[in-house]
Amino acid sequence: MPELLSVRNLKIEATSYPPGEAPRRVTIVDGVSFDLHKGKVLGLIGESGAGKSTIGLSALAYGRGGAEITGGEVRLDGADILPLGKNGIRKIRGARVCYVAQSAAAAFNPAHRLGDQVVEASIKHGLMSKDEAHKRALYLFRVLGLPNPETFGERFPHQVSGGQLQRAMTAMALCSNPELIVFDEPTTALDVTTQIDVLAAIKHAIEETHTAALYITHDLAVVAQISDDIMVLRHGRHVEYGSVQQIIEAPREDYTRALVNVRQAYRDEAADQSGTLLKVENVSAEYSNGFKVLHDVSLHLPKGQTLAVVGESGSGKSTLARVITGLLPPSSGRVVFDGKPLMPDLKRRPNDDLRRIQLIYQMADTAMNPRQTVRDIIGRPLTFYYGLRGAEKTARVKELLDQIEMGKGFVDRYPAELSGGQKQRVAIARALAAKPELILCDEPTSALDPLVAEGILKLLLRLQEEEQLSYVFITHDIAIVRAIADSVAVMHRGKLVRFGPKSKALSPPFDDYTDLLLKSVPEMEIGWLERVLATRRMESAGN
Repeated sequence: MPELLSVRNLKIEATSYPPGEAPRRVTIVDGVSFDLHKGKVLGLIGESGAGKSTIGLSALAYGRGGAEITGGEVRLDGADILPLGKNGIRKIRGARVCYVAQSAAAAFNPAHRLGDQVVEASIKHGLMSKDEAHKRALYLFRVLGLPNPETFGERFPHQVSGGQLQRAMTAMALCSNPELIVFDEPTTALDVTTQIDVLAAIKHAIEETHTAALYITHDLAVVAQISDDIMVLRHGRHVEYGSVQQIIEAPREDYTRALVNVRQAYRDEAADQSGTLLKVENVSAEYSNGFKVLHDVSLHLPKGQTLAVVGESGSGKSTLARVITGLLPPSSGRVVFDGKPLMPDLKRRPNDDLRRIQLIYQMADTAMNPRQTVRDIIGRPLTFYYGLRGAEKTARVKELLDQIEMGKGFVDRYPAELSGGQKQRVAIARALAAKPELILCDEPTSALDPLVAEGILKLLLRLQEEEQLSYVFITHDIAIVRAIADSVAVMHRGKLVRFGPKSKALSPPFDDYTDLLLKSVPEMEIGWLERVLATRRMESAGN
């Protein structure tokens, strides 16, 4: 069978602007080659900066962030698309080749209905009439398992869940009957139960439409469920390329083996439960529209320990963090910190209470000012809480950079000059600058590849021991919970359904939701997705 996509000796370069130095050209993809046949899925996997997304976008003859394709060929059905002019490339994008981004929320216009956006490219390219496009969209809504498919397209983006929006974006990509779809981390930000539904929907849609796909991810367990072949990348170069079975069961290269074998060491539960630092007492919370998001939640965290808060999207995990930090005052109940009730509203809390509780966000990109250097980002809390300025502040910034294992050489860099893992380390240093006692970590490793995430988790555990920090760690990754938690709180629809020491919380007998959550954790096993879905169907039929 002739290949649909053939990439040969692909080279992509960009211009780097090091602080205080002359601009220079850097190679970000170097000599990568692969083939993809119709109806097949190739997984691209590797750490941050490996070139996965850059290679994926080359299938659209596109270089983002100033990247430029400077060598090689990208042949679509035998024809090299790189020499095509703007008009030729425009005819391909959205018609023959489509793209599904990581964040569906950022890809949809909030002012327009989903159905109109799903069919827009098909109509503009003249591939089908308006009626034909809407019939195609309805078919895809059904194939992708979206609720009430006949009326789903009438909704606006804010009226559907994250998993539904991700499936709607897949429908938008499939609507024009493309030959190739590039999936760029489409389930990274989803909880495990939602991720299964989206993965199953994507796999079913590919099989139904016989579309070829490049599937970009940092999660080997995910790519094993959906791909036929896997290409492992590092530093813009091909490390290993083979079938899913060969890569998972018999990796040849050391780096591939490291990706397959990466595991966090489980931490022992601390025996000392004395000295409670944080208490959440009968907290309920609602938004300004009256929608109640937390229902009578009570939990506690001893000093120097880690509480993992887990649950699917919409379960109330991040809302609980907002209540603890004072960003959302509770409608009832209270938060007690170190024996003293906290003011419910952030604006009414004294500076010392603000200093003692810090927050690390999921996306370091959006949590940093792109126009500030690392010196400014880490230095701001030093000035705000301790009045440090000038040489004294710079010296402390360099100390913090050493503490997070980056070094003073990064002090004058901007966020755009850092990798994903480096940005998250800077975010940790900014939190440490305040000398807090409690850090709320809101999915801080979910967007990172396994090896970089492992480094961040080891750093957090080391800092906890050195600084006697306490963590509330919000996550949907049960493997991380097992690795770092002392106690676990499971949330579902705003209620606390399970709470206790890790050994008890993650041991049977389980309530129905915790059982579903644990069974939804992807395993590095070929056929795992089909097995889980079959089990669900049997359980559903039995009920």
